[in-house]
Amino acid sequence: MSGSSTSAISPFKRGMNKAGSWFSKPENCILVILGLALTFIVFYPMVLIIVDSFLLHIGTYEPYIAADIGFGSIKGGTYNITNWIDIFSGTNSVINFWKPFGNTMALAALSCIFALVFGGLVAYLVTRTNLPCRKYLSSIFIFPYIMPQWTLAIVWKNLFWSNAITGGSNGLLAATLGINMPLWWCQGLFPSAMVLGMHYAPFAYILIGGVFKNMDASLEEAATILNTPKWKTFTRVTLPLVMPAILSTILLVFSSAMGSYPVPHYLGGKYFQVFATKYIDLKVSLPGEASIVAIIMGLIGVLILLMNQRMTSSRKQYITVSGKSAQASKVQLGKVSKWVIAVFLIICTAMTSIYPLISFGIETFLANPGDYTQFTTKWWVFHGGSQDVGMYGQFGILYNSTIWSGFGHQVLVAFICSILAGTLGFLVGYAVSKKRKSKLAAYVNGVSFLPYLLPSIAVGVAFFIFGTRMGWTTVPMCLLLLILAGTMKYIPFASRSSLSAMMQLSGEIEEAAVISGTPWWKRMTRIIVPIQKASILSGYLLPFITAMRELNLFMLLAPQSYLVTTMLDYFDEMGLYALSSGINLLLIVFILLINGLVNLLTGATIDSGIGGK
Repeated sequence: MSGSSTSAISPFKRGMNKAGSWFSKPENCILVILGLALTFIVFYPMVLIIVDSFLLHIGTYEPYIAADIGFGSIKGGTYNITNWIDIFSGTNSVINFWKPFGNTMALAALSCIFALVFGGLVAYLVTRTNLPCRKYLSSIFIFPYIMPQWTLAIVWKNLFWSNAITGGSNGLLAATLGINMPLWWCQGLFPSAMVLGMHYAPFAYILIGGVFKNMDASLEEAATILNTPKWKTFTRVTLPLVMPAILSTILLVFSSAMGSYPVPHYLGGKYFQVFATKYIDLKVSLPGEASIVAIIMGLIGVLILLMNQRMTSSRKQYITVSGKSAQASKVQLGKVSKWVIAVFLIICTAMTSIYPLISFGIETFLANPGDYTQFTTKWWVFHGGSQDVGMYGQFGILYNSTIWSGFGHQVLVAFICSILAGTLGFLVGYAVSKKRKSKLAAYVNGVSFLPYLLPSIAVGVAFFIFGTRMGWTTVPMCLLLLILAGTMKYIPFASRSSLSAMMQLSGEIEEAAVISGTPWWKRMTRIIVPIQKASILSGYLLPFITAMRELNLFMLLAPQSYLVTTMLDYFDEMGLYALSSGINLLLIVFILLINGLVNLLTGATIDSGIGGK
């Protein structure tokens, strides 16, 4: 009887015991909670975009669209495929979709090419040659990525634009030397691709430079012993080894450039529209079709990732039968040529890293835009009076409450996003590393990384629609929306940093603490965090730096004057270019100071392991 009774209740008890044992492990609880939370915060806004793409919004041009595609009379507020048909085959489909699509692909492709060529070449010169000033070049080369994306676009505009070609005020070359650059150089595809290429070249430098730095010299030595020509060694041995880094660079640059708004906004001109700028045009008149544009951007980002994984997984592996493993020998450049190359790169990096600070500084002292003969301090120190100084009621930067309020809000949003994203990313890295072979860990790891692949503006669109549906229109609700969007977008930064650190941590360390009865929170605060504090701290600081220069993600989610980054257009529209230049200068200096603080606290630099140390 007792055996029968035991067998009758044992399945339930065994199930309860297994569940209790499974949930007694903190990493399992973390995976379940984060899995549910990330699923909601990542996928729910995306689902809303898809739903919104089928909604024919009330107040849009639904009668025109319906007649255009042969649907007759369709009322607003209904769900159908009208938006999808119209954007791909309607009367304005070329203007609204196909031309921006072609421009977006061309911009992303050219940006990739320039970033790969420029960043890869500098990486090779710094790591594999006897080029002078390698430490300086390595440190200064990553500055364009640290600075806001639109920095170089405005510098390009201030340097090359002219009243005769582009209209408006003269740039430095036109004002001082009378040089008017052609329109294709000033606006459109070429300058936009050049600026984005320079901004993302540090991606190529870091990824490709890391491979060059740690490449096993025995592979190239084996080819040399077999009398293989140098060009063939490079194409058949060196290049395949670097190919994963090249593919990763393409993934990062292509998806980022595709979703860039500020660079095409400043340099595109009237006739160069990409998906990001076209979305802003469509979201008022045709919001359903604007959602389709955001969906296409996200799908392209995921497609690029799948192609990257397929090509990386099928890459060739190499072994050598001669030569010894050693550090790759330096290629000896000529006595004259090495200095010529070094001086050329120093000038290039100075123009992309140091000149922006000088340019924005000068712009804040010009009495009138483009006039380099009259200077004033009013843009900094004016704080009221009866005299009209042409500032449209605005105070100087030092006394302008609008600017400092926006700067404070930016710091607040960046701080909260960094705390949340850093903590969640740290927990993701910890739990995934502890349960790395489980399907749940693989799912949480994949979902936490997914937002990185989506263009920032597409994520911003998702949360804009989410906020609209929730009725979050007040300022506190806008702040919450900014925090949610920023946290989701920046979790991948922290989770990748944390996961890399946790994978290097031996499991025996925590197991010994478990055996001694140390609680989980004490194991985390007394053992794991102190050991990996540098990587964990970077998981908090990187989201903070990124949020401080964010525009693509935030521009739809808050009033224009709420954040200092979204305030740039506000002052540009008023013609107060000196104030927007001052904002750029403040942002750059603040971000560089924070980056310097990161280096001081962690002892690490972005370029460490390549040429920086």
